[in-house]
Amino acid sequence: MSGDLQEHDNEIRPHSKRMGREIAMQFLFACEMKEEIAGAAAFDDFFETAGSVFQLKDDRLMRRAREYATHLYQQVELHREEIDKIIGAHCKNWDFDRLSGVDRNLLRVAVAEMKYFEEVPAVVSIDEAVGIARDYSGADSGNFINGMLNAVKDAETKA
Repeated sequence: MSGDLQEHDNEIRPHSKRMGREIAMQFLFACEMKEEIAGAAAFDDFFETAGSVFQLKDDRLMRRAREYATHLYQQVELHREEIDKIIGAHCKNWDFDRLSGVDRNLLRVAVAEMKYFEEVPAVVSIDEAVGIARDYSGADSGNFINGMLNAVKDAETKA
């Protein structure tokens, strides 16, 4: 988890929503690889393991990141069919199933945030997803994610 850093009073700290987006994407990716349902028990196990591996602190930041990640993955699971249909509609000359697991799950998280988190502007969801894609997939993936999500944003605002 790379965590977006935010400067505050000369102290650099990660942002809980960015961390939540990364955790949700990683969890959904792990579930997909294991062919496991993304439920609360699986998330608890995932988060506990991640906490040990990455030596995550049990502090306010991590509690907020976990809460945000939980809400994100739940929205993806609740609306997966609709989200996948939206993503698939914008995969020009590319099969949805051929997307990398990271990109597919990052798109799911971003589309869920764009559709079901009214307090988060679409441009923020897009920018965050592009940054995460560059951290986890590379610059080309960031450009691809940017194009896909802008197309989704444009289509959804016209509807």
